[in-house]
Amino acid sequence: MCKTVTFAVLHFGIAFTITYLLTGDVVVGGLVALVEPAVNTLAFYFHEKVWRRIEAKRNQGPGQQLPA
Repeated sequence: MCKTVTFAVLHFGIAFTITYLLTGDVVVGGLVALVEPAVNTLAFYFHEKVWRRIEAKRNQGPGQQLPA
């Protein structure tokens, strides 16, 4: 869990810094630092679901069906 938290802090920091450097606006930097990681997390969740199905399909034996 500690690794996840430190990665999240790093992600927020990078998002804020890059946006601030590009815009010069602290508010925009803060908004992007909050919104982008949240959207990225949601996208990652669905990405993992798709990959689990792909891996299950690759690993299924003949005549087996994937769970719904």
